[in-house]
This record gives sequence, C-alpha cells and structure tokens, in this order.
Amino acid sequence: MTMRANRVAEQMKKELGDIIGRKLKDPRIGFVTVTDVEVTGDLQQATVFISVLGDDRQKEDTLKGLTKAKGFIRSEIGNRIRLRKTPELLFEFDESVDYGNRIESLLREVNESNPED
Repeated sequence: MTMRANRVAEQMKKELGDIIGRKLKDPRIGFVTVTDVEVTGDLQQATVFISVLGDDRQKEDTLKGLTKAKGFIRSEIGNRIRLRKTPELLFEFDESVDYGNRIESLLREVNESNPED
C-alpha cells in the first residue's frame, strides 16, 4: 500500500469503530472490534477486518447486519473523511485473534506437561 492508502486506512479504522459502535442500531450486530482496514492503492476498495465476541451464529448475524448497513456506513465514512470517492467496503473476519489464542493455549499445554528441571 502507498503512504496515502495507509493514512486513509488508519483514518477509516478509527471512524468505522465509532460508526459501528454508536450509529448502528441493528440488533444482529454484536460486540464488534475493527482490527484492521486494508485499502487498495487506487482507494477504490477497503477490506475491513473485524473481530466479534460470541459464537459462530452471532458472528454470522453480525456479518449479515454489517453487510446490510454497508450503504449507510459508506455514506457516514464519506461525510467524515474528505475523499473524492469513498471506497467500497468488504467485511471479513479477522482470524489472527483466534490463531493467536490457539498458539497461546498450545504453548501453555507444553509448559504444563514439561515442568522445568
């Protein structure tokens, strides 16, 4: 990503967290954390990585709610960030949090099974 795309992505991450947390009233949307935003070099598309607290059903419901509210979110981003064209939003789950938790639990198991001499 270019330097400008990085700046836009960071600003979008901040604004998306505020919009999702305060503006959206959809009951399907649970506790969502925006973990990262990747913007293409031409600023046409933005992939928003989210982490959702809850089980698989709650995660899917949250993703459906965010997809349904995509137009509203995009217009809010357009009002808050001065860009010629607001990027198209794509929501994806951030698997790195689950991956990190899995590695941590495996390391804990190894340490418990092999006490130091």
